[in-house]
Amino acid sequence: MKYTAGMKKTTKSIASLHYTIVPKDLGGHLFEVTLRVATPAAEGQVLALPAWIPGSYMIREFARNVVRIRAESNGAEVRLAKLDKHTWRAQPVDGPLAVTYEVYAWDLSVRAAHLDQTHGFFNGTSVFLRVVGREDDPHTVDIQRPRDPAARYWRVATALPELGAKRYEFGTYQAASYDELIDHPVEMGEFALGTFKAHGVQHDIAITGRVPNLDMERLERDLKVLCETQIAFFEPKTRKAPVKRYVFLVMAVGDGYGGLEHRASTALVCNRADLPSVTQAAREPGEGYVRFLGLCSHEYFHTWNVKRMKPAVFAPYDLQVENYTTLLWLFEGFTSYYDDLLLLRSGLIGEDTYLKLLGKTVGGVLRGSGRTKQSVAESSFDAWSKYYRQDENAPNAIVSYYTKGSLVALAFDLTIRAKTGGKKSLDDVMLALWRRYGSDFYEGGGRGVTEAEVEALFDEISGVRLRSMFDRYVRGTDDLPLSKLYAPFGVKLVDERKSGKPSLDVNAGREGADCKLTQVHEGGAAHQAGLSAGDILLAIDGLRVGGNLEAILARYSVDDAISVHVFRRDELMAFSVTLQGDRAPSISLAVGAAGKGKSLRRPSAR
Repeated sequence: MKYTAGMKKTTKSIASLHYTIVPKDLGGHLFEVTLRVATPAAEGQVLALPAWIPGSYMIREFARNVVRIRAESNGAEVRLAKLDKHTWRAQPVDGPLAVTYEVYAWDLSVRAAHLDQTHGFFNGTSVFLRVVGREDDPHTVDIQRPRDPAARYWRVATALPELGAKRYEFGTYQAASYDELIDHPVEMGEFALGTFKAHGVQHDIAITGRVPNLDMERLERDLKVLCETQIAFFEPKTRKAPVKRYVFLVMAVGDGYGGLEHRASTALVCNRADLPSVTQAAREPGEGYVRFLGLCSHEYFHTWNVKRMKPAVFAPYDLQVENYTTLLWLFEGFTSYYDDLLLLRSGLIGEDTYLKLLGKTVGGVLRGSGRTKQSVAESSFDAWSKYYRQDENAPNAIVSYYTKGSLVALAFDLTIRAKTGGKKSLDDVMLALWRRYGSDFYEGGGRGVTEAEVEALFDEISGVRLRSMFDRYVRGTDDLPLSKLYAPFGVKLVDERKSGKPSLDVNAGREGADCKLTQVHEGGAAHQAGLSAGDILLAIDGLRVGGNLEAILARYSVDDAISVHVFRRDELMAFSVTLQGDRAPSISLAVGAAGKGKSLRRPSAR
């Protein structure tokens, strides 16, 4: 059930594989989709809906949202036999086949589909059945306006190439293959629209959700600088973008964060408070805006790293089952390294802000004991069952291929720069990876890269033997010696953890008026006393905890013994806990006098 990206093909008329999608019931959150197959397979056409979406490595069973489905041919009903949870076979017919189905869309995330009276959004993996055996044929889709009066001013934002539709309007769009069809999410609604050109290529910003006093001009200006920096990173001579047009689809909410990459667009969810306001004239962006710019930087970098240069097992994807790779530390972790670094190089943030962000990442990785049990290669492979299915024990069991992967990138970068006297850097490796495995991917030349090819490429391009680093930090679980690696660059890394502060070594949240333990860190005071995640912390030494855990603990000293009462399920339990010093890392980085002029702001001399 695999299919290829295929070579670029275009159509000037309605394709033999044509979809019509209409937001049918805004209040009921239903899209209605009709698929017309002009020449179905003689033995009975097989149709399938993907089980997952590229970039989000978890089986999501999108077919569970198909509410009802029916088929006909020349006005006569056609029987559909369900073969498995996401696959159907139509009985053989002599003429064209039309399949109509409803999709429930109430997932306000970047991964699926969402529909109500305020907007509509969908990824193709959630709504477009795959015509098995015809994946490389041209596809067309008619995106229709809902009849509901609430949608009378709606527009459409998508990177799908227009066929009959005018830009930002409902109508007919086209794709050269099924792979391309499902790789262009669609937003419809009364969104705010901004636009700019980056090295001659149009970029759009469509923001859905109420954002008072949105400073779209600043957003256009800053994203232009960021996108041009990234284009020049991968194409330093030509400044040629890998797309003809790019779209940022942004859903602004009260509390949310996330993004998903696509070949010519990205879907983002952010806090509306993180977006720039015309009432705030700060010269350097605040923490929330930096977070949003970092998200944009991360997903835009994916336009090259994972959408075009990608693991061999992703070329092609098999969207019906898990696709296992040990390389997500490279394709997600290295993207996480460069997202903030390119904010620095573009001038959107200063060196102090960059080092603060980096220190937070280092501290986050060191916080969990899972880093000593799982390598980033294993974390990549287990993304389907562990990283995307985290539970209360995650800090004690797994490591993130995003965060530790970004530190692996930093370690490689510092090592290559130091051993080559600044003549080479990780930039050179990424550029070689792009030229060999990504630059012509959608023109039929890309094939993906294997684990062995990655390691060989690092050695070849850097001129440095890096096998031991792969063994210790990629396939192994050693902590990265960042202090030592930074020393030649005059950067000092310090752990300022508050070891004199008494701590239970837990993460806690509120459940009503009570305090609930959400995570208990291995080896900490709570763990050693027998407390567990899920316990409702009622009292310490006879005093009700509620939302005052930190204030109560502050009245004690390290090594003090305290009496703790909790509810576990509906049973009252008592524990004696000996408080420990706070074990949470607090990492700071600073550039000393010896580091001036050696900043990672600049690429290597390539």
